[in-house]
Amino acid sequence: MDSSQGGGDANQCLSSSCKKSSNKSIIPIAASVASMLVLIFIALIVILWKMSNKKRQAYIKDDPFENKKRQFTYSEILSITNNFEKIVGKGGFGTVYHGYIGDTQVAVKMLSATSVQGYKEFQTEATLVGYCNEDNNLGIIYEYMANGDLEGHLSGRNSDVLSWQQRILIAIDAAEGFEYLHHGCKPPIIHRDVKSTNILLTENFRGKLADFGLSRVIPFEGGSHVTTVVAGTPGYLDPEYYRSNRLTEKSDVYSFGIVLMEIITGRPAIGTNNDRGHIVEWVRSRLDEGDIKIVVYSRIRECVDVNSVWKTVEIALACVSTASDDRPTMNFVASQLKECLATETAWSETRKRELVGVLSLNLESEVSGPQARFRTIFTTGVRRRFEGRDGQSPAAAC
Repeated sequence: MDSSQGGGDANQCLSSSCKKSSNKSIIPIAASVASMLVLIFIALIVILWKMSNKKRQAYIKDDPFENKKRQFTYSEILSITNNFEKIVGKGGFGTVYHGYIGDTQVAVKMLSATSVQGYKEFQTEATLVGYCNEDNNLGIIYEYMANGDLEGHLSGRNSDVLSWQQRILIAIDAAEGFEYLHHGCKPPIIHRDVKSTNILLTENFRGKLADFGLSRVIPFEGGSHVTTVVAGTPGYLDPEYYRSNRLTEKSDVYSFGIVLMEIITGRPAIGTNNDRGHIVEWVRSRLDEGDIKIVVYSRIRECVDVNSVWKTVEIALACVSTASDDRPTMNFVASQLKECLATETAWSETRKRELVGVLSLNLESEVSGPQARFRTIFTTGVRRRFEGRDGQSPAAAC
């Protein structure tokens, strides 16, 4: 009898009504678990957002410019740019606007609110003036480069023709900038996107580095490289870095060598139209012809010292050596370029003195009028010789 009652109870537990009761108890549990998962997911999103924001704030807090540069409010940014009236450029991390702080021209780059990389781009920017970090508005204010980028003056897009001395001086400015990144910064910084468009020119045609969006830090003490996905611009990219993914300071040196060849020749890194060869191949093929001046930009070719050109070309060729160990450091490059500039300057001064002497003798033998007439002839002759017959500026002639 006890057995039959036990069996009856077991049968009852297997009945459909018992199953329904069990299902009813599972549904609220499942709903509760789903709700918990949703809450956890939302909490994770909030935590990740806060971590991202804290990380961005940490970059700003640790930035060495924090105590040196002014912080602007968003309303001040609107005033500086006249409500973002004039766009002067666009990059991967934001739009650049023209503006004024008093009578001083500035450029204002507005970044996305979560763009840590965008802010890092300017942590080593020598032209940084200030920044805005208000709510979701993050902006960087830096010097306005009145003469744009170097590439524009090498390609002919701008009317000004850079003299040989100006070209070498700009190269020295850039080389010293990279030297500071490699050896002056702790930890060292590798730019990773060295090219003529990333060298900006001031009103006086002095060069300054720009666009640190792809830069990488060598994070460990005594390290010589960092392994990273290959990035850069075709034509300037270090072939050794491309093959190995090992980024070193010599990768910047290679790219700088390409820029230096552009400065010398006035040609782009990769040719266009019917001449699509690489600039390194073009320079080497011209050197085989035996005339060093043939590699110099045609409009200044007759106004350069051969010794200065030879030394500059040799530096560029050393920079683009296939093996990175054969490339010089930027410190060495900067010092050698200074010697090139000194050689050119001495030659130019000697040339001017010789020319003035020749003109003086000619004029003294021919002058028959008053002293005032002599001065007029002399001044006109010297001016025409140095400006060129078509009235070009000295930079466009010699």
